[in-house]
Amino acid sequence: MRVCMDTSALMMPVECDVRVFEELDRLLGGYEPVVPRAVLTELDGLADGGGEEATAASVGRDLAQRCAVLDHEESYADDALVEVAHEGRCEYVVTNDQPLQERCLGEGVPVIGLRGRNKLAITQP
Repeated sequence: MRVCMDTSALMMPVECDVRVFEELDRLLGGYEPVVPRAVLTELDGLADGGGEEATAASVGRDLAQRCAVLDHEESYADDALVEVAHEGRCEYVVTNDQPLQERCLGEGVPVIGLRGRNKLAITQP
């Protein structure tokens, strides 16, 4: 089963103190993490900035190396995630972005997001 990672998901270890891959192991057992190319571009741009966000993006970029990269038509990361999910190229989207969660759920795609302080949970459409 494929799990598509959003920028916010890959930045969770720094921003939310969440061990995202350990949490996915707990929730799902076996899975294949994937990341749309636009998410990598977004992480690169954020990592070039300063402060905690840049640090989180840099850590996210390193974590993204664990993921298979998906090509797509969209240039904006959120649109790319919705496209990939809509096409059935992943079974779950991992994100902490509320508008993106709503878009994915509207497409019938389950979302994995932060629940409580540092745990992930699945929200079904």
